[in-house]
Amino acid sequence: MISVLKILGIILILLAFLHLIFPRYFRWKEELAGLSLINREIMGVHTFFVALTVFLMGLLLVSSAGLLLTTPLGRRVCAGLALFWGSRLLCQFFWYSTVNWKGKPLETVVHILFTLLWITLTVTFTLAAIA
Repeated sequence: MISVLKILGIILILLAFLHLIFPRYFRWKEELAGLSLINREIMGVHTFFVALTVFLMGLLLVSSAGLLLTTPLGRRVCAGLALFWGSRLLCQFFWYSTVNWKGKPLETVVHILFTLLWITLTVTFTLAAIA
């Protein structure tokens, strides 16, 4: 299980860096132009802190997987991470519209891959929390 957590940590670190391309890929300059300045700034700040949180989760897994699995505090952290990623998994189905990916080959693959990642993270952290 330590190896699984470390691999997931690397994936989360990569996912954090993936956030760097969001503004250009999603054309935020054009798409968000109609928003007020504060809403544009909130979008940027929230994206930065989501990326930072995901990076720090990954760093925690890479550096402290053993402690997460063998200490009461580690298991509590894993329970919190299971709740976090389980909530993200629910958003995949109940927040995002299927219009964003249905009938679009690349977007469908990305939707499936991220759904599998959210499931893996949720299940792994749940198992780590109850071990």
